Amino acid sequence: MASRVCLVHYHEIGLKGKNRARFERILMDNIKAALAAFSVATITRISGHILVSFSVAGQAEQAFPIIGTVPGVARVSLAYHTNRDPHEYCEAARKALNEFGDFRSFKVVARRSNTDYELTSMDLNRQVGEYLCEAFPDKKVLMKGCDAQVHVLVVQGSVYVYARSERGVGGLPQGSAGKVVTLLSSGIDSPVATWLLARRGAVPVPIHFSGRPQTADTSEYLCQDIIEALRPGVQIGRLYVVPFGDCQREISLKCPSDLRVIMYRRIMYSVAERIARLEGAKALVTGESLGQVASQTLENIMAVNEVVDIPVFRPLIGSDKQEIIARAEQIGTYDISTEVAPDCCTLFMPRRPETHAKLDEVHEAWEMIDHEAMIQHLVDTVEYIDFPAPTYKPPRCLRERHSELEVRYCIRAHRDDSSESLEVE
Repeated sequence: MASRVCLVHYHEIGLKGKNRARFERILMDNIKAALAAFSVATITRISGHILVSFSVAGQAEQAFPIIGTVPGVARVSLAYHTNRDPHEYCEAARKALNEFGDFRSFKVVARRSNTDYELTSMDLNRQVGEYLCEAFPDKKVLMKGCDAQVHVLVVQGSVYVYARSERGVGGLPQGSAGKVVTLLSSGIDSPVATWLLARRGAVPVPIHFSGRPQTADTSEYLCQDIIEALRPGVQIGRLYVVPFGDCQREISLKCPSDLRVIMYRRIMYSVAERIARLEGAKALVTGESLGQVASQTLENIMAVNEVVDIPVFRPLIGSDKQEIIARAEQIGTYDISTEVAPDCCTLFMPRRPETHAKLDEVHEAWEMIDHEAMIQHLVDTVEYIDFPAPTYKPPRCLRERHSELEVRYCIRAHRDDSSESLEVE
């Protein structure tokens, strides 16, 4: 009797040599975390694949698209698991091809992982192909350029048959490359940058600079929605929130108006670097794209970069807006990011911001504010909310504040639309 399973294919992990087992283990843990809502029976390695089986019928079909969103998964296939009975796996091949969808031509791709089965790969191709030709007499068999492929994989004492297969996000399993702190706004770019670093194996720790108390806290909830949209494929365990509005007001009163944005960003980078050191993160990540706005020219990027000592990654630096929007739609954050929400990015903005800042002028403006006291104040008053994510390990130095802030955010996250509940803190 055939049962449904998911076969996970990976690419880059297979090139890791002696470290391959470690990457496979991390990927298996991440798949398990992503499928926490399902009754997963086993997650095991078989012949260059990861096999996911379920204890409840019908869940393989539901979990199939979710597995493809997990970084490190190159492809996921919805397969039938049968015994080495020719009738069983041939019938499974018929079912697999039948659920593929519209097709005019097909071929069989069979492979056995060991030689203890009497039929060779070519024998399996002919055997299953003949059965399918009888079952689908109006379809053609093409060795090149066919519409559908039926894969028959003989592994140990079992046979896995599939035709339905979808491409995953690829990359490396999250948690294999350490932590990074990402500057997350409620806009389009920074969620995409966060996702791209997660896809390269990093554990993102987002920090959001809110315009509160000078603006409403709407952007903070949108950031939470963005994190939920990235789940369960991308695991984010903590969101830091920095109420930045009062500091922006102080900067706007003391610094030249055309350099305000650069001062804002120097403060933001400095705070993010301190959080990164507390977290043990090795880099900062931003959603900047070269020349997209005034603060993202080469001169202004350099003027901001000099306040931090750790690397700053900009995965979108060479992308245009349409490319970024397409990626945001793919990962499911675009609709959230297009909601209107006042935040620190639009607060106290100058009419004509400097696009080619001179370092001497930047340094003079920097000394007009007590930046060290401001940075320390923001670090001391940072807030955060935790999300379930096995890949994330919180720093010990910030665990004491967790319970108080968790209660605060839980109350606000479950508020209704009444004005009374909107005031709950």
